[in-house]
Amino acid sequence: MTLNQKERCNRLIGIAVISVIALIYIYPVFLMLINSFKPFGEVVSSAISLPKIWAPENYAFVFTKMNYSRLFFNTLFITLIGIAGIVFFSSAAAYMLQRRRNRFTAFARLFIIVPMLIPFQTIMITLLKTMNVLHLSGSRIGLGVQYWGFGVSMGAFIYFNFMSTIPRELDESAYIDGAGTFRTFSQIIFPLLRSVTATVVVLDVMWIWNDFLLPLLMVNRSNDTKTLVLQAYTFVGQFNTEWHYAMTAMVLAVLPSVVFFIMFQKNIIAGVVAGAVKG
Repeated sequence: MTLNQKERCNRLIGIAVISVIALIYIYPVFLMLINSFKPFGEVVSSAISLPKIWAPENYAFVFTKMNYSRLFFNTLFITLIGIAGIVFFSSAAAYMLQRRRNRFTAFARLFIIVPMLIPFQTIMITLLKTMNVLHLSGSRIGLGVQYWGFGVSMGAFIYFNFMSTIPRELDESAYIDGAGTFRTFSQIIFPLLRSVTATVVVLDVMWIWNDFLLPLLMVNRSNDTKTLVLQAYTFVGQFNTEWHYAMTAMVLAVLPSVVFFIMFQKNIIAGVVAGAVKG
């Protein structure tokens, strides 16, 4: 077997393995989608078969029952607040940590990154009590602000690695021209971070939009503050579950984030490749 044949064989094996793994992950999503078009009886009798009777009216009923428009705005509002804070604070922190190298910044970098290793379940009770004291529980703004604390660690880590590829001479030229630290960062450095910012935005939008546990703890008291994913679980009861409506609600809940990811997935690749090439 020649070298080219070996490379082609290895490539085919790699494609086959990746395809199998992809199918394993996609199959539950496929089941959710096909069951959203079934009547209740078909879902209960055979969840893995294709619909015998298509029921697109499930979507009309769930859309109205969920008050989809309001919940979509709630989720979008929370996501925008979370993304704005994560991008600003993580990029600014990474800039200062990368440009000010000393013992304090080394400790600060470790202090920022370590929370990524702590499971959320270990602090959720303490967090809930703290948010109640600060009157941030039950608030859409409060929930968005909390995502800053959980998202800045990963964002700063990504920005820090990319920031080292930007020459320090740009900062020095700005200082000579009379620009301060904030102006240098906001007008010169941050525009150069567009590719990595797109990566951070896409990853965090997927996370915040589809998050269930933190909204369950913080904004589950009122239908006026719930998110789409939370409201989707109203069709799942302790003694009776309307599976056809539950599947439909989950499709409607995750669809915006899936569309967003498909539209901007190239930005993730561009951000990663840009950092790798410059590094």
